[in-house]
Amino acid sequence: MVSLADIEQAASLLRGKVIRTPLIYSPTFSEQSGAEVYLKLECMQKAGSFKVRGAATRILSRREEIGKAGVIAASAGNHAQGVAVAASMAGVHATIVMPEWVSLSKQEATEGYGARVLLRGTSLEESIAHARELSQQQGMVFIHPYDDPLVIAGQGTIGLEILEDLPDAGMILAPVGGGGLIAGIAVAGKALRPGVRIVGVQAAACPSAYEALRSKGPVTVDAKPSIADGIRVKRTGTETYPLLRDLIEEVVLVEETALLDAVLALLERKKVLAEGAGAAPLAALLSGTITVQPGEKVVLVISGGNVDAFLLTRILKKSLYDTGRIQRLTVCTEEGARSLPALLALVAREGAVISRIDQERTAPDLPLHLMRVELELEVRGPPHAERMYTALSDAGYPVLPARGEQKDPPG
Repeated sequence: MVSLADIEQAASLLRGKVIRTPLIYSPTFSEQSGAEVYLKLECMQKAGSFKVRGAATRILSRREEIGKAGVIAASAGNHAQGVAVAASMAGVHATIVMPEWVSLSKQEATEGYGARVLLRGTSLEESIAHARELSQQQGMVFIHPYDDPLVIAGQGTIGLEILEDLPDAGMILAPVGGGGLIAGIAVAGKALRPGVRIVGVQAAACPSAYEALRSKGPVTVDAKPSIADGIRVKRTGTETYPLLRDLIEEVVLVEETALLDAVLALLERKKVLAEGAGAAPLAALLSGTITVQPGEKVVLVISGGNVDAFLLTRILKKSLYDTGRIQRLTVCTEEGARSLPALLALVAREGAVISRIDQERTAPDLPLHLMRVELELEVRGPPHAERMYTALSDAGYPVLPARGEQKDPPG
């Protein structure tokens, strides 16, 4: 079992080699939740996530065991980059096995840190099995992403830093995949402040730790697609499970919509770019999935910021739709030179920004004297949209949902 002494030794080993990431207070999230909310920004860590802590602890602690073949790891992204950076620190070769579905940007980033990338397996578990097989065949040292005491100790240095900076923290919220991050934080947290509550947050699409605690042991779950791919782990680790069982209060689940909204909130409110897994603690807080006490000091571990640029574009657009800040609607209006300018002028007077417009005049279901106008509008939120729809209705424009929309527009 990992101890506080192990974590303190890891902290000594890592001093000057990794970034001591900032713990910042958020007035906005504090006001929204009623607690005092702090963000532990591991998205500002080397390689963009906390993973370098565990990888560097494992590699540097056992440097003498590593031969010319170097090290091998399996990862969906962040552990890959962490191992690549840690191997570079130690001057050893690194090979990373990644699931076939991993984003191109994470593959390129891993190679950019000097590692060789192999795409094998449809899940992280399959990639791990392939990496273990290669390690035996080619004499490489396998670096597990979470189920290793030295890796857990390295991740636990986050807990030390949190309680050094905020000794009276009441709750620490951390994402959970295989469990290495929250296990290390829990060991440090409970040793230094026994009353601190440690809560894990997992995507509902892959509830492995949640089900492990319910079943009183690791179980394999189905993994649905999720933007929180960094915690899309089908089975909690055998090394991490006992620490989760004994030291954390609970694991809560968050839906995809809450994750999307949390990514957008971090970017807009704190100018912090977080990946889906990194935003999970804020998703739990803002969605009301967890209960906090008024004024309680709550720390959210923003575990990583490695998000593919194309995925980020889709995340932000989807969240803007879900929160009502992008509206799509259809209006039928009379044909004529002034009809469309009059409609657009009304929209402009109501303060909406037109981001897209399509016109249709020859559809079989349209009378000859009418044209169909589809609009995509940027608004300030649902109340603003309500006022705009009311103004359109009052002006004689019957408003319908845009084709393909599942719900009626406001008003």
